[in-house]
Amino acid sequence: MSHTAHIRSHRKPRRSASTIAMRAGVAGGVLSTLAVAGASGSAIAAEPVTQTLELPTLTADLAAQVAQSADVTQQAAASYELQAERDAAATKAAKEAKADLAEAKKKAAEEKKKAEEAERKAAAERASRSAERATLSASADTGSSDSSGSSAGSNTSTSTSTATGSAAAVVSFVQSQVGDAYVSGGTGPNSWDCSGLVQAAFKSVGVDLPRVSQSQSTAGTQVGLDNLQPGDILYWGGAGSAYHVGVYVGDGMFVGAQNSSTGVIKASLDYDPPSGAVRVL
Repeated sequence: MSHTAHIRSHRKPRRSASTIAMRAGVAGGVLSTLAVAGASGSAIAAEPVTQTLELPTLTADLAAQVAQSADVTQQAAASYELQAERDAAATKAAKEAKADLAEAKKKAAEEKKKAEEAERKAAAERASRSAERATLSASADTGSSDSSGSSAGSNTSTSTSTATGSAAAVVSFVQSQVGDAYVSGGTGPNSWDCSGLVQAAFKSVGVDLPRVSQSQSTAGTQVGLDNLQPGDILYWGGAGSAYHVGVYVGDGMFVGAQNSSTGVIKASLDYDPPSGAVRVL
């Protein structure tokens, strides 16, 4: 027997296939375990992400509620502001109305005072006219005449004849208005223009005359200024284009609504010599 037959070989023994397979299975199991553990870890780590995704939804709802509340608050503020403006406007209007009322009352009091003063003046004038008419009536009854009247010229009458009938009524009417105011377009009873006074005087005896002096200057028969009778219409300017009219009242006198400075006056023909005359009655 050889001495080397009992010496063991120093080579490593070969691994068997079963050993390799077992080790591979172990390794696979370890890897599988690691994979499952990793997956579980990922799932656990992902779970807070799912909870975090719900937060923006809650935040958006809250923001919508806040915005809606802000809109309601803004609308309420606008409503309060509008009401405040209305209240201020109403207060201002009330103050203005109160001021206007006070002003109106003041003006009314002034107008009332003026009216009372005018009435007192008119009453005094009426009393004066009544006295004048009484004097004229007395003169007519005694056949006396006023010698103070003078001629406006060589062709102007100084007749002392007294009016009768309708002419007398016209003369009485115009003389009773002496002292009244002159107002352009005035037709009485306390203010007149020239043609308004003449028209009203003749209307008092049932005679309708045109309204304006131009037409009144041709309303009757033309007469000469040397042949005047009480109740004749005197005119200034041309016949048909007269700018002023009056009534002859006898004794070289006339009554007319002259102008705003003098009002209705009784004056001598010399005061303002007429251009012509017409006789209606």
